[in-house]
Amino acid sequence: MERAIILAASAIGAGIAMIAGLGPGIGQGFAAGKACEAVGRQPEASSDITRTMLFGCAVAESTGIYSLVVALILLFVNPLVNML
Repeated sequence: MERAIILAASAIGAGIAMIAGLGPGIGQGFAAGKACEAVGRQPEASSDITRTMLFGCAVAESTGIYSLVVALILLFVNPLVNML
């Protein structure tokens, strides 16, 4: 019974961790849209705008990757089951 509760809680935790993937997706879409607007206003600054946007998207994507790693650990490695 304890094992089933831990597995259920791990599955719920993995689902909640994957909700964190929504934030980077929304943020990257917003950043790309604003970068397109900025390039439309100042085409001569497109290289600086693109570089800054790509750096910001890489930082934002790291949050989504961390949440994916946490979810995978909870689902497949599941260190809590070994404590029983």
